[in-house]
Amino acid sequence: AARPPETPPPAALSLDGPESLSGEARYTTLEVGDFAKLDLGRTARTGLPEVVWGPGKTPEQIAKIMLALRDRQSAVMATRVDPEVYERIRAIEPSIEYDAFARVCTLAGAPDAPPTPVVRGILAVLTAGTADLAVAEEAAITARLMGIEDVRLIADVGVAGLQRLLSRLDEVREADVVMVVAGMDGALPSVCAGLVDAPVIAVPTSVGYGAAMGGLSPLMATLNSCATGVTVVNIDNGFGATMSAIKMLRAAERLGKKSS
Repeated sequence: AARPPETPPPAALSLDGPESLSGEARYTTLEVGDFAKLDLGRTARTGLPEVVWGPGKTPEQIAKIMLALRDRQSAVMATRVDPEVYERIRAIEPSIEYDAFARVCTLAGAPDAPPTPVVRGILAVLTAGTADLAVAEEAAITARLMGIEDVRLIADVGVAGLQRLLSRLDEVREADVVMVVAGMDGALPSVCAGLVDAPVIAVPTSVGYGAAMGGLSPLMATLNSCATGVTVVNIDNGFGATMSAIKMLRAAERLGKKSS
């Protein structure tokens, strides 16, 4: 028979809402106030934890959600948090840290929270230009927090000066997954895909003049890449690109274990 629902004491959760248990860890949810139902079973189902999307939430809601997650997972983060929002979050919970450039909040898990599994492999994060760095930093911070053991950020190697990429090509070829963050014409992911045998994840950015259409132009360019093996995520979505990279690296590790 399924285990009956339990309600942990509020002190153990750092919040007032009840926990709703389905009887299976992969379907466990946690209610935070009357505004959020956290998917605590996401890690068990997908290998990737619940993460907070900052826009549209109040500073109080972001802080409460992060505190609730702290007791249940070691990797706790909120993305796209503006500086003025973080100032109010910090007033509520000073232990929440912030990277203003990437607009990412992070919080260390509680001592008894499940540890974040190590993700074996090398992730190279390239940017076409310096203006793409904020998106790349979001990706790199996410990668390190989520357990990727070796994250290498290689900035400003766009196609306008191709020698910059070629001078780092040996390092790029060491990577098991190559993420390429590019605005403007979005050409760099295609160039990289024609030079390396690792999976290439293209992250089009909203960097560029009017005809770039807020990132739509590089998005379409990467979707229409002539080079094979390019995976494309949404505009400015460094976080989503990292999550895709993690799944690729874990799949490779599983295959390696099966063949050994």
